[in-house]
Amino acid sequence: MTQAQAQPRELHLNVNLLGALGLHPAAWRWDAADPESFLRIDAYVEAAQTAERGLLDAVFLADSPGLVQDLSVGPPYNGLEPTLLLTSIARATERIGLIGTASTTYNEPYNIARRFLGVDLISGGRVAWNAVTTYNSNSARNFGAAEPTREERYARGNEFIDVVRALWSSWDPDAVIADKRSGTFADLARIRPVEHRGRHFTVSGALTLPSSPQGYPVIFQAGGHGEGRDLAGRVADAVFSAPAGLADAHELADDLRRRAAAYGRDPAALRILPGLRTTIGSTEREAWERRDELEELTDRTAAIRSLAALLGVPGEALELDSPVPVELLNAPLPGLPANWNTDPRAQRLAAEGLTVRELLSRGIGAGYLLAVGTPEHVADTIQTWFESGAVDGFNLMPDVLADGLPALVDHVVPILQRRGLFRTEYRGTTLREHYGLPLPVTRPPVGAR
Repeated sequence: MTQAQAQPRELHLNVNLLGALGLHPAAWRWDAADPESFLRIDAYVEAAQTAERGLLDAVFLADSPGLVQDLSVGPPYNGLEPTLLLTSIARATERIGLIGTASTTYNEPYNIARRFLGVDLISGGRVAWNAVTTYNSNSARNFGAAEPTREERYARGNEFIDVVRALWSSWDPDAVIADKRSGTFADLARIRPVEHRGRHFTVSGALTLPSSPQGYPVIFQAGGHGEGRDLAGRVADAVFSAPAGLADAHELADDLRRRAAAYGRDPAALRILPGLRTTIGSTEREAWERRDELEELTDRTAAIRSLAALLGVPGEALELDSPVPVELLNAPLPGLPANWNTDPRAQRLAAEGLTVRELLSRGIGAGYLLAVGTPEHVADTIQTWFESGAVDGFNLMPDVLADGLPALVDHVVPILQRRGLFRTEYRGTTLREHYGLPLPVTRPPVGAR
């Protein structure tokens, strides 16, 4: 029995600091919110400190190397580069983990390895890299590139992550001797260039930095479909997912763990953490009134466009108080890229005849599980999913960060603690310790499959 198998399951909770505003598209218009939070490092730091007060595992920063929002209706979520933000948060916190997103499509392995291990060392071993294979045309144009196919993205992504892990392992843990008496600083036999020559990258190495207290950063991946699931099963320590429902979550978890085992990994050491959107009130009615107020502040054009994308139908064919035309649901939209991901839950509800307004009111369009209600209701949702075995916890996504995150920390977390589901103190100092993950093996083979 491995160390990971011997340990009892623990609930894990991250919080997504999307633009330091919240997940709801109208969060920036909420009275408690500062519309320019996405530019304020202090806003991110304050949110991280609140999350740490709630003993959450980590804060999560999404990113894309290009504008993907309509700035006429809201601010970008990706204004400041994640490792810059995480460095500031690291200096203002002590225990909470720090997860940053970076693309394998529009970066180079050496730079990513150096940046993330650098923040990992600055934070004392609290960093994770959310490795994504970006596929939006705006980002491609920023780099003067044609948008790659799914197969091209994942071929590059697999090799990219292998090179980064090799660079992170290029220094043995005991490579630094720092013996003043003898004048020997490091044992050069324990610092090895990676000398990688592959299809996409040629990298000599070694890295400029030694290993961190947790070895090297935790690897996150969003393993939702074929190639992504396989990449997650092969290399990810944790998966950020968006299942359409509990049955879908079980299927995803079983598949990911099966793939991990096929690569010789311990499937119990994979942490599966889907997104959970929250709107909290002292009563159910208060929570729904809050959500309705946010919906009234939302630009309907942008919301309908987002829903249409998940359904795979043209946005101009949708009318707010009419059902989605059945004939559109049964015919793929011409011109959709081959790597486009539709949402099975959205399609199923649309097929049942719900109007566009009803679909939007149920939160269809953001692609993540939605919990609207009292703190007890949100805690019940978390408990049900966790105890089912389909998930190991959640990436929490408050509707508005300014008051939605304190509601989670001050009202939901204590309920989970009273139920014996969540920690009452941090037992370690590194993110791997928070997640119950073992230290990584040194020097993973480049190109291993």
